[in-house]
Amino acid sequence: MAPEPIPAAADVVHALPDPALVVDAAGVVVLANAEAVHMLEADPRGRHLSASIRVPAVLEAVTAAACGEGGASVDYELRVPMPRSFRAHVSCLGPAKGALIVLRDLTREQQIERMRADFVANASHELRTPLAALSGFLETILGAAKNDPKAQEKFLGLMRSQAERMRRLIDDLLSLSRIEMNEHLRPSDEVDLNQAAGHVRDVLSGMAKEQGCELQLVSDGPLMVAGSRDELVQVVQNLVENALKYAGSGKLVEIIVQRSGNWAEVSVKDHGPGIAEEHIPRLTERFYRVNVQESRSRGGTGLGLAIVKHIINRHRGKLAITSELGKGSTFTMKLPAKSS
Repeated sequence: MAPEPIPAAADVVHALPDPALVVDAAGVVVLANAEAVHMLEADPRGRHLSASIRVPAVLEAVTAAACGEGGASVDYELRVPMPRSFRAHVSCLGPAKGALIVLRDLTREQQIERMRADFVANASHELRTPLAALSGFLETILGAAKNDPKAQEKFLGLMRSQAERMRRLIDDLLSLSRIEMNEHLRPSDEVDLNQAAGHVRDVLSGMAKEQGCELQLVSDGPLMVAGSRDELVQVVQNLVENALKYAGSGKLVEIIVQRSGNWAEVSVKDHGPGIAEEHIPRLTERFYRVNVQESRSRGGTGLGLAIVKHIINRHRGKLAITSELGKGSTFTMKLPAKSS
């Protein structure tokens, strides 16, 4: 029985699961699989490799391989539109015959490792306070309040609130980790920001009523973007919850949905005490709080705006924050709008 024919070079390149390109001896791309075209966001064939990959170390390795000097592996990073890490495996196809470049995306595995370290460091720090409180309450119940039902009831209630705080913290840490893990992958579903904002208004109307605050939605109608509906709802919900918790004294929180040029915007505007200018650049940092005690007393974890920032980054958008003491604050999510 005759052996199966060996696949042609083009078939092999197109069958590779990673982005792959073949260049000739002059460095011009002659083959590129679908994964490479998708990653580079353009078909590189017929152009010099430097038009698609502007990394000197990679180009030097390709030039050496194309001249028959052997292969190499080069790690490099791209900063725009999102930070991503890659490893380029460059192989010689023979003297003066060109080179094969296979690109491996290292972003996800590096993020997982970084998140694992961050999770341990942040969680251990933030969980220390409620755990110490729980330990103290237990000692009191087992000791001084051992035969005092009223004191036991009081301390059990405090223990419940601390346990709830730990649950919220763990939920937010896991949510942030999931978002960061996929931050380099842009979602592509079609989402109506007006509908998402209306959903948040309906869900949080009860909370607004408890705060004695009016929650208004101001919109010109449907406004479509490419994204993940659940994540964009989470952004608006986090911003509105913050406004109600910390600025409900202003008695009005507005959700404003509008188009501004090529941007689709959702703004959450409050009329509360405002935020001092020096705090604004740090608001989206993990666990950064303007007032630590107030945040904890209101059930805040210090992660809400970090989650907002990373979701907006994943959608290739921007977060704008403006505030003036005594006049309130406005948090605006700006996303690329879909063409009408």
